[in-house]
Amino acid sequence: MTARRSTTVAGARLIVAHAPRERTRNLVRSSIARRVGHVAITRTVPALERRLRASLVDVVVVDLGATGDVLHAAALAREFPSVGFVAVTPFRSIDAPAIAECAAHDVAEVLADGIDDGLLRHAVEANGFSWRFAAALDEPPRSLGLSSDIQRRTWRYIVDRAGRVVRTHEPALDLGMTREHLSRTFAFGAAATLKRVIDLVRVLAAAELAKNPGYDLRDVVRVLGFGSVSQLSAVVERLVGRPATSLSRLRAADLVDRFVRAEPHPLVSPATL
Repeated sequence: MTARRSTTVAGARLIVAHAPRERTRNLVRSSIARRVGHVAITRTVPALERRLRASLVDVVVVDLGATGDVLHAAALAREFPSVGFVAVTPFRSIDAPAIAECAAHDVAEVLADGIDDGLLRHAVEANGFSWRFAAALDEPPRSLGLSSDIQRRTWRYIVDRAGRVVRTHEPALDLGMTREHLSRTFAFGAAATLKRVIDLVRVLAAAELAKNPGYDLRDVVRVLGFGSVSQLSAVVERLVGRPATSLSRLRAADLVDRFVRAEPHPLVSPATL
């Protein structure tokens, strides 16, 4: 898989620094430019857990050089595998047990404080949920029939948002056309309507998040900005004919297959997925 390009999504991507030490807080702030994402700071594990369940968090940077409950923060990587966890440590001999615990808890990367400072932004982009989600869906499934340049550029705009709320006028503005023009152009041929494709991408993101042990369906609704569990359920039922409670068991390919079959006149066989 090729590396995903960086995109400007003002205030959308959230990087949380669980960093009691001021040095690490400053490192994260200086490494993450505004065009990359927004930085939030937590100092206690309960505050970190509240943040994870309140917003769509892409990456958590854990400062292992601090005292206190930092290992409990790193252990949350097992509860929230969709979120990229990156640890920063002084790499002293006494830090070896903490580094071993990070590996056991599936922390994605451990960086040496001072030596690897320049690698933090790369680690964030390589492991963040939004970047990984967009990279996995960079090419639209062939069964969706999105073959024109406008369709593919619009698709990439949508998947770059990784399931966050997208209004139809937003990709139109990005492409320099009216919402009406884009809607007509996008739905040409075998493609579904723009609104249905936006909803599909949100459902794909919801399915990924629903597989996290640390999230229940209410958490997924909250972090992706759905109005309620019943609203998410209605969208999932309308698009793929399954209840929202089944999302944790369905693969992305399964959801796209069901979506295509639910289209009134699918012109592309789901077998081409």
